[in-house]
This record gives sequence, C-alpha cells and structure tokens, in this order.
Amino acid sequence: MKIPSVKGTRDFYPDVMSVRNFIIDGWKGASVRSNFVEYDGPIFEYLTMYQQKSGDEIASQLFAFTDRGGRDLAIRPEITPTLARMVNQRINALPKPIKWFSVPRLCRAERPQKGRLREFFQWNVDIIGVDDVLADAETIFCAVDYLRQVGLTSSDVAVRISSRKMLAVMLKTLGIADEQLNAVYAVLDKRSKIPAEAFEKILAEAIADEVVRSKVAELMAVESVEQLDLFAAGNQKCIDALDELKQLFSCLESMGIADYCKFDIGIVRGLAYYTGVVFEIYDTSSSLRAICGGGRYDNLLADFGGPKISATGFGMGDCVLAILLEEKGLLPKASGLGTVDCYVACLDEELRQKSVKIAAKLRASGICAEFSYKSGNLGKQLKQASALNAKSCIILGQEFKQDGKVVLKDMAEGSQQIIAIEELFKQMQS
Repeated sequence: MKIPSVKGTRDFYPDVMSVRNFIIDGWKGASVRSNFVEYDGPIFEYLTMYQQKSGDEIASQLFAFTDRGGRDLAIRPEITPTLARMVNQRINALPKPIKWFSVPRLCRAERPQKGRLREFFQWNVDIIGVDDVLADAETIFCAVDYLRQVGLTSSDVAVRISSRKMLAVMLKTLGIADEQLNAVYAVLDKRSKIPAEAFEKILAEAIADEVVRSKVAELMAVESVEQLDLFAAGNQKCIDALDELKQLFSCLESMGIADYCKFDIGIVRGLAYYTGVVFEIYDTSSSLRAICGGGRYDNLLADFGGPKISATGFGMGDCVLAILLEEKGLLPKASGLGTVDCYVACLDEELRQKSVKIAAKLRASGICAEFSYKSGNLGKQLKQASALNAKSCIILGQEFKQDGKVVLKDMAEGSQQIIAIEELFKQMQS
C-alpha cells in the first residue's frame, strides 16, 4: 500500500530543498547583517503556554496531544511564547538589548490553502529591552533588507504600518470603552479581508451606538498620518501617540527604506498582545496573503510571569514568500544538484583507487570533490562532471601511469593542462 504525505505538508526533494535553503540562508544573512543572534527552542511545549497567550480556543488550531505521563502538550504553532519563556528564565543574566532571531519549523492544524500550510518555516526577529520606535524601525529595516537583497523592489512589496497605541487612544476618544477595544480590533482587522457589507454587519455588532460607529468608520477612512492631526487636535495623548508614529517614519527615511513603507490605519493585527507599532508586508498587487507581520508587544513577557519589558518583532513565513519570489522570477534555478569544485575522472580500472584517494584528499582540504564509480569512457565521465556543475575535472590516464601527472581540465573554458599531482594539490587549494 502506498502511503501519501500528510495534507498540508511538503516533501523537500533536493530541487525543492535548494529553494528552501535559498530563502533561509537569505533570512539568516539579513539577521546577521543587523547583528541579531540565533536561538531555537523545543518543537513542542506545554499546551497551557499557548492557551495563556491566546485563550482556550487556540487548542482547536493546534496539533495537541497528551503524552505518556499525562501532560497536555502541543507542537509549536509559533515561537514567540517560547522566546518569552526563555528570556524570562534568564532575564537578569541576558545583556540588553536582546536581539535574537530564529527560523523554526512550525505546525498549525488549519485548512491548507494557497500560501498557508499545516507545516511551514518562519523567520522571527525580535528586539527586547528597547522602549524606542528606533527598535521598531530596525526590525522593519531587517525585513526590508532581506526582501531588497533577493530582488524585490518597492514596486513589488509594501510595508503597511500603523499603531495600536495611536488607534487605542483615538478609539477611546471617539467613545469606545477599554473593555470593547480587543473586540473592535478583531473586527477592524477583518476590514480588508471580507466584503464591505459583511464588515459593516460585524462592526454594527461590535459597536451598537450608530454615532460612535460612524466616527470609527470616518477614522478608518484616513489615508495619511497628516490627516490624523485633525483627530488628535486638543488631545495630548493622541498627539503623543501620533508623534511616535511620525518618529518611526522619520527613522525609516534615515534608513533608506521609506519608499517601501506607507501608513495604513487598517493594519490592526488581530492578536491582543500588540501594544504599539504594528505592520504587515504585502505584495503591491494584494493578490497574496501577508508576507510578514509584526509589531510591539510590551506586555508579553509579563504575561508569562516575567518583568514588564519592552519588546518588538516580526514573523515572515516561507510559503507566501516562495510564491511571490517564483512569480517574480527571483528563485534560483532548482536543479537538485550542488556545485562540485572538482570531478575526478578515471580512464583505467587500475587507477580507480588512486582517483578515490585524490578525491578524498581534496575533500579533506575543504574542496568539494566527486569521483566516477566507473572507469573507462571519458566522454560519459565529462558529461557527468558537467551535469554536476563541476568547475574543473582531473583526469587520470596514461600520463599518471607514466609520470604521475594528471590532466586538469577547466570545465567552463574547455582548456586543459598536464600537471604533476603535487602541484595540482597546491593549485587547487589556492
């Protein structure tokens, strides 16, 4: 009986694996360029950790199980709770600011669809211990730095930015009570994701007062930070929250990525733990799900039993990103083969062990070398060397038998030379 792969998962054959490595290597490179250091955690945690962050309903969205010891566990659907737990455990020993990144494998028990699978990889970047919008700007820069490095321009992607702090202050000014805020956030987060009539219906359910609802709708129609000045007039809390947002855009301008960034009051982020700047990155055609999302979460560590400390960060999944890169023709050609520095060809069965010895010595010197399992036909061996993208080919034949010399062939240029084996090793290592 043939057993298929589980729905919502992927088999990473060598050609697909090369794409995955291309994405993840790029993520890690961008992280290191901005001086983030890598961490990781366990693939499963106590279920209560996710319930504490998102409520009991989260259990239906997880791969949860009870182990042989009767403990309720869950495969991680995200790594931010793990980050909070780890930092809390060593909070007094860790130097501030804490600038960490991770590329965890995550699982969510949801319906697979375009850009969303049950198993995926996600790039997480976080700064803990900095109560300044400069930290928010730095995380946004890190994300854009990666996207820019792989060839995505401001015509391809846009960072849509808003502020939960600013929105909270203005909503309360318009008559929304504190206890209503999270419910209103959840509704506003759906504004761009559902039809207008459906949005108006759920907004009416969340805000019964028609006058207040009308004012909220007017606020959500704002298209620029400058237009918000009218809503902030005379209210110092609104002015302060708005000034913080303006400082953020000034930082992004200084970092040279302002052309990628724009204000969008509709970016709310559904999760309740966001407390300040929030952002999402989309393709400019808006044909795909969000590529990335994040923001400030100053209360999360305290929610997990630690001190109240500032934090900001983002997560970028590989599924939507890979679709966009493929659409833009920015993925490397997936051959499923590596690039070999040197291929060792053998024309005589008597020399086969010598060819293996040479390949092994090259490998021990840090050179990627391959050899033929069969001696004889040079044409076939050169064809295999070419298929492996070999840069050069060492040919053991009559010259080696007579004088201990080999033929060194440059596979790109087609030129070749006869060289002593000792000189060959020196030349290859240099």
